[in-house]
Amino acid sequence: MTEATPLPPPPPLPDHLSIDPRSAHHVAAVFEHDIGIRFNGRERLDVEEYCISEGWIKVPAGKTLDRKGKPLLIKLKGRVEAFYR
Repeated sequence: MTEATPLPPPPPLPDHLSIDPRSAHHVAAVFEHDIGIRFNGRERLDVEEYCISEGWIKVPAGKTLDRKGKPLLIKLKGRVEAFYR
């Protein structure tokens, strides 16, 4: 049998990350792995953007859309932790 080649380690998580590919804070290599965001001690699954040093996340405001058809985002402040699952 042949041995499986080990997967390369994931890149370090940036301080500021966005899921929008047009954003300056989007890092495609990070999204090749499963990421989790913990906000004030609870895991959130709806985070669109985060900043650990400033302590905020952006999440959709219900089903409201902006004029370009993207979800309208609200900023929540608190303790932010990002991790690989």
